[in-house]
Amino acid sequence: MQPLNMCINTQTPLVQFTAAQAPRSGRRTIAPVDLATLTEGVDYRYSPGGVTRMVLPLVRHMLHDQILDEAHWVALNPNAPATVRMSGMTLHSVTLGPKRMASYGMVKEAIWGRVHGIDDTDYHDDLLWTEAFSEYAYYNRITSELIRKLDKKHDFDVFYIHDFQQIPIGHMLTTLKPKIFRWHIPFDRSTIPQHWHALLATYLNSYDAIVVSSPRYADSLKAFGYTGRIEHIYPYVDPKDYSDPAVSDVASVSERFGVKDDDIVALVVARMDPVKAHDRAIDALAELASSFPRLKLVLVGNGSFSSSRDGVGLSKSSRWRAHLEEMVKRSKLEGRIVFTGHLSQHDLDCFYERCSFTILPSVREGFGLVVVESWLHRRPAIISSRAGIADLVREGKNGLLFDPDEPGALARQMRRLLGGHPTELSKGLIRGGSLAAEKCSVEAAVQAERALLTEVMEA
Repeated sequence: MQPLNMCINTQTPLVQFTAAQAPRSGRRTIAPVDLATLTEGVDYRYSPGGVTRMVLPLVRHMLHDQILDEAHWVALNPNAPATVRMSGMTLHSVTLGPKRMASYGMVKEAIWGRVHGIDDTDYHDDLLWTEAFSEYAYYNRITSELIRKLDKKHDFDVFYIHDFQQIPIGHMLTTLKPKIFRWHIPFDRSTIPQHWHALLATYLNSYDAIVVSSPRYADSLKAFGYTGRIEHIYPYVDPKDYSDPAVSDVASVSERFGVKDDDIVALVVARMDPVKAHDRAIDALAELASSFPRLKLVLVGNGSFSSSRDGVGLSKSSRWRAHLEEMVKRSKLEGRIVFTGHLSQHDLDCFYERCSFTILPSVREGFGLVVVESWLHRRPAIISSRAGIADLVREGKNGLLFDPDEPGALARQMRRLLGGHPTELSKGLIRGGSLAAEKCSVEAAVQAERALLTEVMEA
């Protein structure tokens, strides 16, 4: 297979820009910005989240291995230059006005809530007939128009569309060139309203292949009526993106957040969102607090791009954090729960090193790359059975599973790692986790993605 020219589309942009770099009047007409001329942490930052953590290393490896000759990445990024160049890649920004962004955000959240099973009412069953849905369609239309314009200029070989927000893109592109869709969130046919089935099936069947994170999602996708190629590829990270911080750095970061040398740290890394179920972890700590007075729960994360003022502008992250802080007060756990907000990768690596174990408490999770990160840092992980990564977990061998809806289940698993003799259990979980992490490495993903590209290009 000759090196390909690929167009990638996500909602969340690879990088977010500071006010100093945001486009001013007429700025979108000037020449592309070279990312190499800007300073990370001052002019821009990489977006947090699993999609960008996966896609960037994949593209880098594919460019290095000459699977790709060039990559263009189109994303919603209203506060960015129109075009940004970086090594082997060009970023293109889509923008929406505030009113349209608000309507788009409402529809996006409605779909998110139903697919994740956290909105089980019929409130959104008529969503497809609302004025807000027309704005969601408009966003996808202008995105597809930009992609088609770029295709005329660059003659892409393949289109790779990521996540549910972008699902209409394949239908709107009206091209015979191969189109691949990666479904990152859970896919459970039973959570999708009957009123949505026909349109969603039309969108799905506009793709030549759909990639899912779990075999159970593949089965549900078939039952839903998708007739194309379904590929199961585990989400992945590049181990080289994670550092082994110095002991002094770990101590400095811990001190900054009030974590003492003799504290036992349980770590949750997740954006502030009800589906991430931080409240289950707080309840578990409340149950264990008197038995383990040195136990602290550290909650790392802020809002996603959707909750950012520079992104979609939703307010759910701030509402959820306020709810959690009120829980802490009611439970009299002040000083036992640490909210760090967003952390740099270095500081996050420090907390992985500092913690005794990590928790993924989500009520529903497409996969759960933070568990892989925990394994890479050689830390035991306690994992919700509702997460896609639970498929990889062998109870007591590479992780501890719990049902997030079963009262006391998380506290019982935490107690196993906090009891009198957790050493052998922890060592076994670390050994097993290190082996499981190999299935979620970017090297394994490149092989699988290359095989998929070969299939769709030759079909």
